[in-house]
Amino acid sequence: MSGAKIHPTALLDAGARLGDDVEIGPFSIIGPEVVIGDDTIVQSHVVIEGEVAIGTRNFIGHGAVIGAPPQDVSFTPERKTRVEIGNDNVIREYCTIHRGSAEGSATKIGDKNFLMAGAHLGHNCTIGNNVIIANNCLLGGHVRVDDGAFLGGGGVFHQHMRIGRLALTQGASGFSKDIPPFLIAAEINYVFGVNIIGLRRAGFSGRDRDEIKAAFKLLYTSGLNISQALEKAATMEFGAPAREFFAFVAAAGKRGICPLKRGGISEEL
Repeated sequence: MSGAKIHPTALLDAGARLGDDVEIGPFSIIGPEVVIGDDTIVQSHVVIEGEVAIGTRNFIGHGAVIGAPPQDVSFTPERKTRVEIGNDNVIREYCTIHRGSAEGSATKIGDKNFLMAGAHLGHNCTIGNNVIIANNCLLGGHVRVDDGAFLGGGGVFHQHMRIGRLALTQGASGFSKDIPPFLIAAEINYVFGVNIIGLRRAGFSGRDRDEIKAAFKLLYTSGLNISQALEKAATMEFGAPAREFFAFVAAAGKRGICPLKRGGISEEL
């Protein structure tokens, strides 16, 4: 751990492994099974316990707790579970990230994500890359968030649900159904339209955006049920993004996907 800066009040177990130029702030506690990669900053009063692997160039804000046991009544302390965090993530003040629940399982965070203050990731969540989770979001166990999604502040997400790529959720909303990729979702389990601005910013071509709009209309406003819409989509000439949209819908969990809020459809559609 060449060049590591460890504050004298920090408690660092001898078994912990630190990369080069890691910083550990005042009163932080780092457990024996923790691995922290190069150039990672851990601020004050952070607790990292259990089996936790953190990649390079991460920032972990004051008071965060990573690797604590899951809030699962079936969990037993002898289970070997873990947290895996990639590179270039920002985890702000007082975030809580719990380790997996089932034996050998993990809570996973990819690269270049931004977790704002007070966000909670329950056991076995899987976060992709370039995801933004705003202040005080609460994710139950086994929630999956795909690349580029934005979860608005104060949102509540039920266990075993999925948020698709580049989906956008409004703050103070709640969801227990899957949110398909590229859509705007709000209130309680509703979608309102296509995240056109997000698609533009992500570099989607005009043709891809138009096809996603057409896919949205086929699924939500054509009068067909989901099975019928999927059958019709299979006969149509769609590119990869629209195909991704329908593949997500076909693979949705048992609670299904969020329905359309009538009257809330985007002007651009």
